[in-house]
Amino acid sequence: MTDPQEILRTEDSVFLLGRNTYTSKHSTAKGWMQEVEERIDTLAEGYEGQEDDRNQVYHCLQEIGIAALDSFLQNNVTGPPLQWDSAELVFAPEVADNICKLRSVRQALIHELSVDGEAVYQHIPNVELFCLAKCILNHPASVAPRSVPGYLNSLWARVTVNFWHQKLLSENAASLQRFIYEDLDCIEEDLRKYNTKEDAPRFIQLATIHTQHGLDHRARDSLQRAKTSTGLEFELTGRLGKRTKFQENALSQLVVLAKSASDGYKEDLDAQAHSIDETSGDGTTTASKPDELNLNDDTLLESITFSKSEADHPSADGSDVHPTLAALDPSNQPTLNPLDSIILLAYASSITNTSPSDGLTREETLPYATRVLQGSSTNWQIYTQALLVRSRIEGYRSRTVERGLLQLQALVDQVIVETTPSSTTTSSTGPSIQVQSDTGTSSFLPKPKPSESAPAQERLAFIHQLASPTRWELEAELAARWVSLGGLRTALEIYERLQMWAEVALCWAANDREDKARRIICRQLYTPAEALNEVPQQFKRTVDDDDISIEDLSVERTPLPADAPRLFCILGDLEKSPSAYEKAWNVSNHRYARAQRSLGKYYFSRGDLQKADDAYVKSLKVNALNHSTWFSLGCVRLQSENWAGAVDAFGRAIQIEDKDAESWSNMAAALIQLPTEVTANGTHDVPQKQVDHSAEDDDEISGTRKTDSQKNIRSAFVALKRAATLKRESHRIWQNLLNVAVKLSPPPYTDIIIAQTRLIDLLGKVEGEQCIDVEVMEGLLAHLIASAPSLAQRPPSATPTATNHDGDEINEAPEGNRLGFENMLTSLILTKINPLITTSRRLHLLVAKLSLHLHRPRAALEAYEKAWRCALNTPGWDENGMNDNDAEAKWRDVVDATVELVDAYESLGERIKEGGKEGEVVEKGWRFKGRSAIRGVLGRGKEVWEGSEEMERLRRRLEDLKGG
Repeated sequence: MTDPQEILRTEDSVFLLGRNTYTSKHSTAKGWMQEVEERIDTLAEGYEGQEDDRNQVYHCLQEIGIAALDSFLQNNVTGPPLQWDSAELVFAPEVADNICKLRSVRQALIHELSVDGEAVYQHIPNVELFCLAKCILNHPASVAPRSVPGYLNSLWARVTVNFWHQKLLSENAASLQRFIYEDLDCIEEDLRKYNTKEDAPRFIQLATIHTQHGLDHRARDSLQRAKTSTGLEFELTGRLGKRTKFQENALSQLVVLAKSASDGYKEDLDAQAHSIDETSGDGTTTASKPDELNLNDDTLLESITFSKSEADHPSADGSDVHPTLAALDPSNQPTLNPLDSIILLAYASSITNTSPSDGLTREETLPYATRVLQGSSTNWQIYTQALLVRSRIEGYRSRTVERGLLQLQALVDQVIVETTPSSTTTSSTGPSIQVQSDTGTSSFLPKPKPSESAPAQERLAFIHQLASPTRWELEAELAARWVSLGGLRTALEIYERLQMWAEVALCWAANDREDKARRIICRQLYTPAEALNEVPQQFKRTVDDDDISIEDLSVERTPLPADAPRLFCILGDLEKSPSAYEKAWNVSNHRYARAQRSLGKYYFSRGDLQKADDAYVKSLKVNALNHSTWFSLGCVRLQSENWAGAVDAFGRAIQIEDKDAESWSNMAAALIQLPTEVTANGTHDVPQKQVDHSAEDDDEISGTRKTDSQKNIRSAFVALKRAATLKRESHRIWQNLLNVAVKLSPPPYTDIIIAQTRLIDLLGKVEGEQCIDVEVMEGLLAHLIASAPSLAQRPPSATPTATNHDGDEINEAPEGNRLGFENMLTSLILTKINPLITTSRRLHLLVAKLSLHLHRPRAALEAYEKAWRCALNTPGWDENGMNDNDAEAKWRDVVDATVELVDAYESLGERIKEGGKEGEVVEKGWRFKGRSAIRGVLGRGKEVWEGSEEMERLRRRLEDLKGG
């Protein structure tokens, strides 16, 4: 690998940068960038018509741009620090040697990196290197034509620098994302055509880019292609093992079994990654990876101890793990190829990106990082990234939170110390990120040993696939971790040292000091009128004087800081002020989407739905790929009963993230309300004019299109099924699915049964029988009885016996003679609903009717008896008079239940009892029981209901029993 410094000192570099021809343009950021572009044009025009020379120009420009980018990443992401002054190489001496001019140009360059109102960190060291790389690699002269072999490489270089630009921004910028994906579409098209093993690094980089932009499905697809290219085999599975020191029995533990392919390609890659002489200054070999901190817990083991028997007999668990992986010892797996290690870490990132931040997600993610760490990865940057992933996961468990925090602190210190240049090699114009040590820098933990360091070539070998965070991002992550643990003071010290004033204000606001937060934000945006001439303009934003009140800050700074749109939005959040959001929108030239999102949220919370709708629409015009904004717009339109607009909004949200169950569910709610004549896209489905009337057949009219009255209901049903699949624990979604399913004609009986079963599973223990839709179940049973033959009508076959809940044997329909629908409904009623019934007479009757259908007279009679007792135990029917309508209705129910019971005794009492002895009937004394039931009801209701029609009905039925 050629030294980037040598490339930036070549004759072509000197010409492009114009270091030897100083003009006034060099004193401004725009002028400097404009002159670089003009010199690129001049360089390209000099080789017009000469194809070989043009190819040389493409190669030369890409080499300079990539050298500048690598130098920037080495200085801010990986280390070690540059041993040369970037300003001296990039700027003319008149700028590089003048601290004031250099500071001014660098601040202007940082301001130029803002996109759509999103700003980069305001104190990026050596920002001129990144701006040079972006200026060169984005220039049309740097991109080779499609017919030239270097076309893909030039596109990759442009995508890479733009992706790092996206990472530097506080949030993803929509316009930059569109620019990146325009190039990626061309790249992916060619990669599909020529998918070779050498394309594995590019597939991984693609996955990293997709993950950054939240396109998780595309990321998984790219990772799968990378996995195929490298030949990696891995599986997340379970193995018996012990996790704690006092654990006696081995339990199943999650583990990633992984094995790299052993072909020559893998060996070449490994040789490429380690072609560097890993020797220290005295010639001794170094093991280039940082130290891993021990857990040192009194309960948890340092690592899971897997059972040896499990390793000796890997197939004993009967799992579907590939035999090659099943043969691996989980405690001693082979070393992975560097690219394979990155693939595992990328899978872990995609899991975290697509799943909620809960314990299950972290348990699923941790084995990937553990496999990379325990696989003795020999690449310094990969090992560092694995430690970072693990520290993020461990920060949420009480037993590992200390190691997670200390490991993150160690990584921060390592990166800071190894990316902080000495004062003799660079002129610093930003805040001091370094701390004191024996060599000019120090850290929370001891200074990294030589064994914890590695050459720049090794660190940069896979930096674009890993997309590791910058040093200020790492420090900010450490501060956020301290905030989550309640260490606000430590977090504030970090944020203040980095001069991240927005985060400082948010910390104070989280500590119930909103007045302090407002003062800090206002101090960055405004200045006291009397202080304009007292403090140099470039230092005003760093002053935080508690003696200055917000009222004194009356003059807006000129120019405003690059992150002014974000600061105004935070001020709006603190003051609940829509004018601050409007200011953020105007300052960003109507490009800062968050300003309108905040306005939409503000108006929605106050019930001004039209203004909220307008604000969200403006936000989406800037960033149409923001899923949460589409979702919020859909909710606003649901509230305002704009059903077609809501369907469109939720549909767009689903296109961006099709695994969002709430979007599917809400779209279904809008579809249900959508008028029949309006289709899902908001257009009216109006029949065309009737033409060519036929007297012979009035039913066929040419040119007429019939309206499908159930089109929207079917669409809603499909949407709810998808939502229920994605969010199986939401009883609300299952209830909506049930309600919509019964509206379809014909109803999807199987789906109705599944929905009701799931509702019982979710709510049965809490709500009991209240979670059962009785009318729906009655309709299902009626359909079953009408469409399916009873047991007596089935083809003759051996009738097996089963056992009911009382332990008695019963005859059931053979499984082979039952339809799928009948099987499901029978199981639902008998195993799910029946145990929940407590006071519902209708549900007992449901069980009785099903038992009759299954030719189970004894079970049916028991159900009739329970239904009668439910009616009899209903309070109030025997206390109030005839003028009480509620009591009268209850009295009628009691009479109906009594008559039903007597009828059941009469029809079922003398039938052969299922599961009983030969010839044994269901109920010998059915007449006596029937008379006793009627007499009991007559006795209780005589005082209140004597003379009513129902009393006479009971007496007639009693006489019938006596006469029989």
